Amino acid sequence: MELIAYFWEQEDAEAVAARLGGTVRRGRFHGEDDDEDHPWIVVLDAVDRAVVEEVLTEYDGWLESAAAQPPSAPPPLPNGPRRFKNR
Repeated sequence: MELIAYFWEQEDAEAVAARLGGTVRRGRFHGEDDDEDHPWIVVLDAVDRAVVEEVLTEYDGWLESAAAQPPSAPPPLPNGPRRFKNR
């Protein structure tokens, strides 16, 4: 499973990439025009998530999964209107 770690500092991203064998890229948030506001991304393949989270706390980063799974089915709809008060 591919994991994506985000960092605000390039040095932190490069240190984590060297330590865990990832690739460093420049990230983009939607709606951000200034390049200085974009985080640094480290793409990690087949790494233990617990180890990654431990390293991220050390370097002040956060983690997102590249393959976010949508819910398999929507929640069931109610059969009728909800009544808040008994009359």
